[in-house]
Amino acid sequence: MNELLTSLYVAYELAGEKYAIKINDVYEIIKMQSITSIHNSKPFLEGVINLRGKIIPVANLHKRFGLANYTPTKKTRIVVVKSRDEMIGIVVDKVNQVIRFSDIQPPPDMVAGIDGSYFEGIGITDEGVVSILKIDKVLHE
Repeated sequence: MNELLTSLYVAYELAGEKYAIKINDVYEIIKMQSITSIHNSKPFLEGVINLRGKIIPVANLHKRFGLANYTPTKKTRIVVVKSRDEMIGIVVDKVNQVIRFSDIQPPPDMVAGIDGSYFEGIGITDEGVVSILKIDKVLHE
């Protein structure tokens, strides 16, 4: 069986669209907190947070994908992921649930106006389709 299909994913929302990331890549999900700005960093890097004494950079996927900027709400979360042996937080509008897909299709050239190369594929669920992010490519290229 396809390894992607047997994997569990954390589903989340960003600007009204549904996305997922492999649960194995997720270290922790925390409530939104104060982010300290870092000057002269990548444009989509919001800054850093202190997570129990460890400094973690935090990326804003709204900026990364050229989406309208977000306004944090009570549901906004920072998903701390492990990418290329480093911990990085990503700001998401809302974390939904842990899911397993019944089918995964290759990504199209564009997904919701975003370059398709940022995605591993499109997961099919009973509720609809979910874009599966290639987190290393999103954060490091």
